[in-house]
Amino acid sequence: MSDRTPRLDTPKETRRQPLVRRPSYNADAFGSFAEGFARYMGTARFLMWMTAVVLLWVLWNALAPADLKFDEFPFIFLTLALSLQASYAAPLILLAQNRQEQRDKVIAEQDRLANARAHADMEFLTREVASLRMAVGDVATRDYLRSELRSLLADLDERAAERGEAS
Repeated sequence: MSDRTPRLDTPKETRRQPLVRRPSYNADAFGSFAEGFARYMGTARFLMWMTAVVLLWVLWNALAPADLKFDEFPFIFLTLALSLQASYAAPLILLAQNRQEQRDKVIAEQDRLANARAHADMEFLTREVASLRMAVGDVATRDYLRSELRSLLADLDERAAERGEAS
């Protein structure tokens, strides 16, 4: 079988141009926009503006002359507008949460690595302190030297006294 003969166990490669090109966008810029939007929606300012818009909408459509009203009592258009706003807000909030989760994972991994390094440093320092204690235990201290010198002086005095009596 030659290399150019198609095999039955591999799919054919077809490269067709799509009829509609997918829009391209900068994922980071869109993610930053989503985070800013989600952050703004969680503020009292947003709630106050939203409340003011809904109140104006309801008051206008309840109190305005009939020819100036654009939404009748069940306020179907208001419901539609709020539903549309919610349908865009929910995915943006989820996107912002996913980005925050990814940042939290990175921070947690950095914290874990820092804790591992700190633990290794503490173990090293513990071993060093233990070796220093052992080394200090072998070093002669001032009190030990004084006591040894006193006993040597006492031995010399005894020998001198013994020589003085012997002669």
